[in-house]
Amino acid sequence: MPQFKYFKPTGVKKGNLEEINLKVEELEAMRLKDIEGMHQIECAKKMNISRQTFQLIIDEARRKVALALIEGKSLHIDGGDYAVDVCQYKCEHCGSKLDLVYGLEDNQCPICSEEDLKCIDLDDVSRKKCCNSPDGC
Repeated sequence: MPQFKYFKPTGVKKGNLEEINLKVEELEAMRLKDIEGMHQIECAKKMNISRQTFQLIIDEARRKVALALIEGKSLHIDGGDYAVDVCQYKCEHCGSKLDLVYGLEDNQCPICSEEDLKCIDLDDVSRKKCCNSPDGC
């Protein structure tokens, strides 16, 4: 899930704005293609959808973002058709507990920047899914 879910033009009250809803999968499509620089087929595979469906999703996402920027509308990131594989991690350095996507490639805490994240052993199911170390939680 994105950390920031609402964007609006400065100087305009939220109640005075038309709101555009950007679905989570639309944001993910833009992240993979526009930020990560992946090819469409790679993005589609990562999102577990067809290339054609990916194209439809990213076209709609870009249209919504452009509309919000050009016409001064707010952008609310929420909803859609997606699945999130989340595990609770604890930073051994600062003690922060975080819900993050399991199988992290990076072990860096977003709060203190130390590389000391450990998944919290919730039960047998989550331990099988979320632990990012070969020796388990």
